[in-house]
Amino acid sequence: MTTTSLPGDVAVAVIGGGQAGLATGYYLQRAGLVSGEDFVILDAAEQPGGAWPRMWDGLRLFSPATHSSLPGWMMPPWDDATRGFPPRDHVVNYLKRYEERYDLRVRRPYQVTSVDRAANDDPTGPLVVRTKQNNVAARVVVSATGTWTRPFWPHYAGADTFTGQQLHTVQYRRPEDFTGRRVAVVGGGNSGAQVLAEVSAVTDTVWLTNRTPRFLLDDVDGRALFAAATQRVQALRDGTDHPGVGGLGDIVMIPSVRAARERGDLHARPMFSRLTPTGVAWADGTHLDVDAIIWCTGFRPALGHLRSLRLGTTDGHYRLGGPADTQALDEPRLHLIGYGDWAGPASATLIGAGRTAREVTRVVLDQLRE
Repeated sequence: MTTTSLPGDVAVAVIGGGQAGLATGYYLQRAGLVSGEDFVILDAAEQPGGAWPRMWDGLRLFSPATHSSLPGWMMPPWDDATRGFPPRDHVVNYLKRYEERYDLRVRRPYQVTSVDRAANDDPTGPLVVRTKQNNVAARVVVSATGTWTRPFWPHYAGADTFTGQQLHTVQYRRPEDFTGRRVAVVGGGNSGAQVLAEVSAVTDTVWLTNRTPRFLLDDVDGRALFAAATQRVQALRDGTDHPGVGGLGDIVMIPSVRAARERGDLHARPMFSRLTPTGVAWADGTHLDVDAIIWCTGFRPALGHLRSLRLGTTDGHYRLGGPADTQALDEPRLHLIGYGDWAGPASATLIGAGRTAREVTRVVLDQLRE
């Protein structure tokens, strides 16, 4: 793929061309800024869709299309026996068409290597976004690189002695790859439940979690989770408490997960304490042979490109504030979106990214006017 050269200076540089970056671009354009001239979206991938093209084949959203849309254009419905929960490829196609629909002119593949201050003694000067090809100076930078490129692998004793296959969610593709093998699926979230549901339909599996999985009622989906996350953030702002998503449960009962329950495959065992050459073992001496382990253990924010700014952290996250709670307190010219509730309520979801992007853009426009 031939990359298009970058403009030397822009008002806003958006790093990441996935759902959060596209939603931010939509609102910047709606405010009158011109993509490719006033703002630029940089994406490391060679194709549209953010992280979605790299996710496993059978992945399903756990909200219907009507509640999984970016601003301005509703995701086309997906109506089949899954109650309208769109599959991965439907989401990829939607994001590709969204990008084209609004002529957002995402520049790819541009891998951002760092963001630096043009002058350390000038708090109003530009930030320099450096890539392997070109650099661009921006008055404001919005980081929307997500988490998919930073899978989290927990450390357990004996991991280097296990002779079977170990892979993370990012490497898992389809259940048929494990036919005839005993597979341990580790992780009690939605990813773990969906992968377990798929693999258990074709081979022998064991589900291992740190705590007992909590299932939502069959008629509750991601819409309720988003509402709970939003209510919790607002409650914290008001100085009150709210259980958030944790008060509802963790796992949405999409059709494949319900099918696993009906087969009797949706029972989790407590987490093991160590790995052995042939499997996993518990502290009481119990041992289980397995041929493969799929670690569905989550991700960390992909923020290596911001390291040179030396931003302060609280509870392991960059300290954010401002009107939208997305502005780096140690570098107000920088905003973060799409990394979890700490960078915008549910902003790592499709609908949440759009709502947070709207608030981010309002703050960015005020900064540009100043």
